[in-house]
Amino acid sequence: MSESTPLLQLRGINKSFGVVHVLHDVDLSIYPGQVTALVGDNGAGKSTLVKCVAGIHPADSGEYLFEGKPVTVHGPKDAGALGIEVVYQDLALCENLDIVENMFLGREKTNGIVLDETAMESQARDALTSLSVRTVKSVRQTVSSLSGGQRQTVAIAKSVLWKSKIVLLDEPTAALGVAQTRQVLDLVRRLADSGVGVLLISHNLTDVFEVSDRISALYLGRVAAEVATKDVTSRQVVELITTGHSSDIDGAAASSATV
Repeated sequence: MSESTPLLQLRGINKSFGVVHVLHDVDLSIYPGQVTALVGDNGAGKSTLVKCVAGIHPADSGEYLFEGKPVTVHGPKDAGALGIEVVYQDLALCENLDIVENMFLGREKTNGIVLDETAMESQARDALTSLSVRTVKSVRQTVSSLSGGQRQTVAIAKSVLWKSKIVLLDEPTAALGVAQTRQVLDLVRRLADSGVGVLLISHNLTDVFEVSDRISALYLGRVAAEVATKDVTSRQVVELITTGHSSDIDGAAASSATV
């Protein structure tokens, strides 16, 4: 697939909960080999949009295109079958299990009627190696013994293990220290460089500008602008997040920006 062709396109997505209209005609594109940052204030609709992508919330209207073809996503299994993996902020890891057990949780490999521990260990190690992860000493470490950055690494590597085409990362550097944030951002970049389409949800504009190729800004459930990161400043993005527009950004050009 060409890098100029979106892996995923949402067009005119609307979502309401009762009388509350949360998403208004939202468009979103995720490209292979690129990091698209989704930014917006609390209540802007970021979480709802991500859950629509992941199949948790069905959209009320709009188009969902994957690799250029219209698809219907009825639930998370449908999204997973397309190759969409979500790494939520709470990581959804089991602390009492080791890295291998977490990476294969619910998808265990068997050899006859017993678990194929050798194959799972090897594939878990390969997934970490493919992302140049060197901070984890053993794939048999329990998650409870890992730092916040290492846990985030395991959650991201899990998506690589299952050959995901798109990975959605929800605030991956929240509550991490400087060194751990550096490790995770490097990992996000390597993930995109491997050809995966990454959607990064973040409040941290320093992280956004360091690692993203594109920025999609939501304001009160609407897309304020979609811009190439290199074409905007942090001040302009703050204006988009807080007011829904920036006097320095041409609206038509912003909404159709490509990298």
